[in-house]
Amino acid sequence: MLSIIWYLFIMPISIYLGLNVAYLLLCAIAGRWGGGDDVPLTQNPQKLRRIAVLIPAYKEDKVIIDSVEANLQVDYPRELFDLYVIADSFLPTTLQTLKALPIHVIEVFFEQSTVQKSITFALNQLPHNQYDIVAISDADNHMKPDFLRRINLAFDQGWQVVQGHRIAKNTNTSVAVFDAMNEEVNNHLFRKGQRAIGMSASLIGSGMAFEPKAMIKGMNSLQTIGGYDKELEMNLLLDGYKIAYLKDAYILDEKVQNLAVFERQRSRWIAAQIHFIKFYFKTGIVELFKGNVHAFNALVKSLIVPRTLLLAILGIGFLAGLVFLSLPTLTFFGILLSGLVLSLVLSIPDYLLTKVSAKDFVTLFQLIFRMVRSLLNLNKASKSFLPTPHGEVDTHAK
Repeated sequence: MLSIIWYLFIMPISIYLGLNVAYLLLCAIAGRWGGGDDVPLTQNPQKLRRIAVLIPAYKEDKVIIDSVEANLQVDYPRELFDLYVIADSFLPTTLQTLKALPIHVIEVFFEQSTVQKSITFALNQLPHNQYDIVAISDADNHMKPDFLRRINLAFDQGWQVVQGHRIAKNTNTSVAVFDAMNEEVNNHLFRKGQRAIGMSASLIGSGMAFEPKAMIKGMNSLQTIGGYDKELEMNLLLDGYKIAYLKDAYILDEKVQNLAVFERQRSRWIAAQIHFIKFYFKTGIVELFKGNVHAFNALVKSLIVPRTLLLAILGIGFLAGLVFLSLPTLTFFGILLSGLVLSLVLSIPDYLLTKVSAKDFVTLFQLIFRMVRSLLNLNKASKSFLPTPHGEVDTHAK
């Protein structure tokens, strides 16, 4: 009986966990050796392209004006880029202020609001053939002054889809610091590391830019409620596009500042991940046999357990080995836990590591607990849009 349980359950799960850690460690090590597709700003552009920056925003009255004003200051010819705020459920006063700025405002009304609906609607409203590039920025995002110049230079090199380097705009609470770390770990593993091993970089929902026709086709094929970036990535890879990563093209993103928002956000992300796997598992396998390793790799990435959950699973397994004095269990989970921690340490930049104090580890355990508890809300997250609020500071989340 025990041998049957071993072969049917324990061994497959052990192999799966081992492959998770091995993949993350490979990407972490590879990312240390390179992985960016940047062109030096000293290089003269072959062409200055017209760029439309779409900013989908749902009830973002607290942050949208500040973001728009910041993004109007980018170092790119003003006549060659336009900001489009896709305003969903804004206050009349906010709309009035936005319309007084030198930008375009597209108001949208949906029974069930989603980011992808807003972007798709706006894409179909853009003047035909007016723009060479369409970029996406979240309502809270601030593009660095050279962001659009770096995007334009990448298109000079023949790239048609690029992902910029999204970093934290704030580290004012312990939760925000760990969320900033998570962002940079994702950048290192799934963008920098991916490019270092020859794979396409992962899209992340903002700070990305596209050839318009490619994006329109990809967006019009979406099936999901949340996590549109992963499905868009797969659609582009299925169409033969490859995705660059510009590690020097920075865009600032507001990080989650309290535990409740963290839990809700992670519920949405995991629900989208599960939906993606269900919808694209067969497609990813088929693409492997067609030779499209980029599309297959997108499936592989979706099968990776979220790192906070993986940390909890391996930590519990290691503790079980200690409690029951099981040397095989202790050794197995100890090796995997060490590999996971090493992959994280290799991926987190020094400036964020210095922000963590001993007391912040209490927050880390709270985040792990909230991540596990977020699994209880997957059904709700899979059926409705759960936006992440911005501009809300929780002074109790230090």
